[in-house]
Amino acid sequence: MGIDPGLTRTGFGVVESKGGVLRALTSGTVRSEASQPVPERLLALCLSLERVMEQFEPDAVAIERVFFNANVRTAIQTGQASGVALLAAAEAGVPVFEYTPTQVKSAVVGVGNASKDQVQFMVRTILQLKQAPDSADAADALALAITHTHGHRMRAALEGSRS
Repeated sequence: MGIDPGLTRTGFGVVESKGGVLRALTSGTVRSEASQPVPERLLALCLSLERVMEQFEPDAVAIERVFFNANVRTAIQTGQASGVALLAAAEAGVPVFEYTPTQVKSAVVGVGNASKDQVQFMVRTILQLKQAPDSADAADALALAITHTHGHRMRAALEGSRS
């Protein structure tokens, strides 16, 4: 499961790997209104992510590593949403792996400075989606899940070659 955290919009996506083929099981965006109190927004986010984890029982959660933003308010809100996502995964007993935006772009597109449009295009291509995810945040979450799945397969192959 991939999670792209944000207080106003958090993207999520779950992928499955069978026989080396990736497919999307679900994706979406948890949205909240800025007019709501922050604690209520964070609770709703946590409950939404917990429901997805209960339904799909992911083996791992890949989350975008929070980095500092020029806008302090945005950075704090993203950090709060990230903390809630980490908590939801911990409560579900699912291991968490963090990836920077550059790592995700490199894994999905092949270059670390790829545009959002390039990431979305490659997510659609890799997962053979007929239509784009409902938001750029959901596409980014699927890209995080793809990144982790590719990395997990690579780590398993390397460990197998050492045995």
